[in-house]
Amino acid sequence: MKTLKFDHPLAQAIIKGQKHSTWRLYDDKDLSVNDRVTLIDKTKPGSPDTWEVIGQGIITEVVEKKLGSVTNQDMKGHEAFTSKDEMLKTYKGYYGDRVTFDTPVKIIHFDFLPNTSGELPSGGMLLDEAKLYTDGGSRGNPGESACAYVICNMDDSVVEKSGAYLGMATNNQAEYYGFMRGLERARELGIGKVVLFSDSQLVVSQMKGLYKVKNQELLPLYSEVKELANSFGKIDFVHIPRELNKIADDEVNRILDGREHHKAK
Repeated sequence: MKTLKFDHPLAQAIIKGQKHSTWRLYDDKDLSVNDRVTLIDKTKPGSPDTWEVIGQGIITEVVEKKLGSVTNQDMKGHEAFTSKDEMLKTYKGYYGDRVTFDTPVKIIHFDFLPNTSGELPSGGMLLDEAKLYTDGGSRGNPGESACAYVICNMDDSVVEKSGAYLGMATNNQAEYYGFMRGLERARELGIGKVVLFSDSQLVVSQMKGLYKVKNQELLPLYSEVKELANSFGKIDFVHIPRELNKIADDEVNRILDGREHHKAK
């Protein structure tokens, strides 16, 4: 389930029925009407052991417009601002100077269902910042391929890992799919800051803008990953040697070995 995290005063306003909308400038998590999301109170932001699941939100409406076009009516059910300049300053504090009055904002309205099950946040729900290790591989290049990601806390403890069989693809395509699947999952978990580690120097360099994407088959994947990357408050791409990417690499090989074993039967 997708996750939305709120600072304590905002979470308390939701519980009291004073807040029933949230604005997302980049981190929209592809939320749609009727989606269910887990709502978390970051009681003490730096202490995840204090965070609580306050309930679920059911999305009832999604409106998209430019930040400068937001009206007083749009602020109903949302924290108000005394001026548009204050609003702009607030969101620059969240997302940096890339925010302007022309930046698209999604106004997401939701119905609140209080937590009656005693659900506790766990795993990636407890992270605002994470290390993301990704890998992709192809046996044949192009050939049968797979990708994988590993989400860790900033101390490198594994929180979650997963992978997927991709079918026929090149090594570089599989690497891009690893970036994509990992970033999609981090966004679902409400992780706002990511350091992504990969042993693909080419893809890391392309994402950092050091290399141009000349291969037309990679360009759509690059564009999609770039859009995903822009949905995070902060993201860094780091190239590492293969031996430091062992968990993700092992996951890719596990998937491909299983595929070969299945075909051999």
